[in-house]
Amino acid sequence: MQGLRHDWTKEEIAEIYHKPFLDLVFEAASVHRQNKDYSEVQISSLISIKTGGCAEDCSYCPQAARYNTGVDVHALMKLTDVVTAAVKAKEGGASRLCMGAAWREVRDNRDFDRVIEMVKAVNDMDMEVCCTLGMLTESQAQRLADAGLYAYNHNLDTSEEDYKRIISTRTYDDRLNTIKNVRKAKLTVCSGGIIGLGETTEDRIAMLQTLANMEKHPESVPVNALVPVKGTPLEDQPRVPIWDMVRMIATARIVMPKSVVRLSAGRNEMSILEQAFCFMAGANSIFAGDKLLTTPNPAFNEDMAMFELLGLKTREAFKNGRPDNTQKKEVFA
Repeated sequence: MQGLRHDWTKEEIAEIYHKPFLDLVFEAASVHRQNKDYSEVQISSLISIKTGGCAEDCSYCPQAARYNTGVDVHALMKLTDVVTAAVKAKEGGASRLCMGAAWREVRDNRDFDRVIEMVKAVNDMDMEVCCTLGMLTESQAQRLADAGLYAYNHNLDTSEEDYKRIISTRTYDDRLNTIKNVRKAKLTVCSGGIIGLGETTEDRIAMLQTLANMEKHPESVPVNALVPVKGTPLEDQPRVPIWDMVRMIATARIVMPKSVVRLSAGRNEMSILEQAFCFMAGANSIFAGDKLLTTPNPAFNEDMAMFELLGLKTREAFKNGRPDNTQKKEVFA
């Protein structure tokens, strides 16, 4: 069985990425079978608990206040509505609920207090709770951990070299520092990127290198295909070829063999056959439900039909145990 490495070179990752397609998929499928139950796929549901009006200028995002994308600004959701959404997601087969807020950073105010209550409520439903709320301090990460948060999502988006072309309102180090703060709170990390932003193949490889050479690999690595939104600077970007998605998933699977690789945004445009190739290449999680924050996504019933066709089964929550911080609370409670 392949061991975990944290010293990948760009040349090594490039050699993997550029292998003949079928050889690459075969190798990734082999690594997947050595490290995971290849027929098991986690279903996650993503809801926008606070929509639009964000001060950031992420070129791909319809929630940035400076772009005219037709996304209505909505204040923070009520706790009861979040619980209702979580119940629906769990009934649909989801074992993880991710809550996203269009904030540049978390502020220590009443809205954050309300998010803490949301985390506690969903955690009490025996679902893995993930949040993506922007930049986070160490103390804020600890508050979320104490409330029962399982994972924090903070994507790198692209390579460090390409980053300034996509976002100018925060730095790459800002993203890496948030991930470090999440680690200090002993939360699991969800971090990946987006392809189709106009980046080069070298940018994709550099991003994978950054993730794979972290002291601890992200437990979850989302691979997103850009969904171009009218009104954003990237509205005219062409659809990412499925071959590129499969190559990214397969390469991520090989260099981070223990991580959950998430087939994320862009799945709505994929056929079942294209998604099957992604699962074969090592994807073992999807987001299900009608929307991914503000973009369309396949419904739960469509995914269940696909799972039955492909012989896949859903992964239960906390398959690898709860984070260390939660275990400690249970031991000393």
